[in-house]
Amino acid sequence: MKPEILAALQKARADKRPVALVTNLKSGAQKLIYETEAEGPLCLDVDMLAGAADMLKRDESGTIQTGAGPIFVHAFNPPPRVIVVGAVHIAEPLVRIASLAGYGVTLVDPRRAFAASQKFEDYTVSNDWPDEAMAKLKPDVRTAIVTLTHDPKIDDPALEAALKSTAFYIGALGSRKTHAARLERLKARGFTDNEISRIRGPVGLAIGALSPAEIAVSIVAEITKIRRGE
Repeated sequence: MKPEILAALQKARADKRPVALVTNLKSGAQKLIYETEAEGPLCLDVDMLAGAADMLKRDESGTIQTGAGPIFVHAFNPPPRVIVVGAVHIAEPLVRIASLAGYGVTLVDPRRAFAASQKFEDYTVSNDWPDEAMAKLKPDVRTAIVTLTHDPKIDDPALEAALKSTAFYIGALGSRKTHAARLERLKARGFTDNEISRIRGPVGLAIGALSPAEIAVSIVAEITKIRRGE
């Protein structure tokens, strides 16, 4: 491996940036594939690049047969993330279940008294306002974002930041009436119907969930369904 490829790979991993190392098994030439760009001397056509990028997105490593010989794609992905906005009663089972499902969880709530509960002491907590938290967290294609507070002052800035990101899942707790009002506010802020259609609301799969734990299960189930492309 060339020093510049190794250095770039190490930096991407340190930055928790998704990257795939693509190696031609005949020549040894290599290329790094990121979400939106690529670098390295290995020549890949459009189809090869798309194939490698798709494997990175699916978090898969393996060999692809090409006209230039077999290439091996090694995906290096940071853990998928769930950003939960609002330290409300549903948040506690949600962060636990999401963590058990393999997600890195961050809880965002500027109301320190809410987020200071011992229930959240094992998780990363941000007391920044959601727009400030999102700017630091930089949600990407491996990030799910869920808002829970029903408070427009907290949920709306989080949703605006989410819609401007590449997050693969955006969900918002609330009734259909609450969600309709939420969408109207976002439209007034300049978001299009196509953009706001990314928001899952009411959040979670329709499994008849009633208790906080059941609602948390339905949310993680929906996140999993979308992540796995079902």
